[in-house]
Amino acid sequence: MQNNDTRDTWVGGLVILCLAAVFAFSYGGKQLSAKASVGSYRVTAVFSRVDGLFEGDEVRLGGIRIGTVGAQRLDEYFRAVVNLNLDNAIDVPIDSAAAIHTDGLFGSKFVVLEPGVEEQFLQAGDDIEFTQGAMVVGELLSLIIDEGNARLANSAKSEKQGN
Repeated sequence: MQNNDTRDTWVGGLVILCLAAVFAFSYGGKQLSAKASVGSYRVTAVFSRVDGLFEGDEVRLGGIRIGTVGAQRLDEYFRAVVNLNLDNAIDVPIDSAAAIHTDGLFGSKFVVLEPGVEEQFLQAGDDIEFTQGAMVVGELLSLIIDEGNARLANSAKSEKQGN
């Protein structure tokens, strides 16, 4: 009996250690990618809200990771100013737009760049003029429910007028 308890304790401890190592590795990898700005240039984008966007999150263009989110701060108008570290090998047109998207319904946030048509490209220190802030899932669901209720009310009103 003593032997089984000892073995169970060792197995439980080993499982906890493995889980801790997986979490540490995933967290540490994100921090490394956030600090890896070698071979990149920084541009700035101003958003109305960045709910759930963190330093180290991805910046994507055409679904491909081309950079990371850098430091964030508030400006004098209480808007979120976000630094984006973009890969030097990628030329992004100066009239490109930036939007914050969610990976799935409740997934992590990332910045998507939609390329513009200009032949001039963003340089270090430039600002991205066109931005779209993050959508909050609760607000999105509320908007969908309100739209459905409005259509239902219009449908009921049309049926009453038809009788």
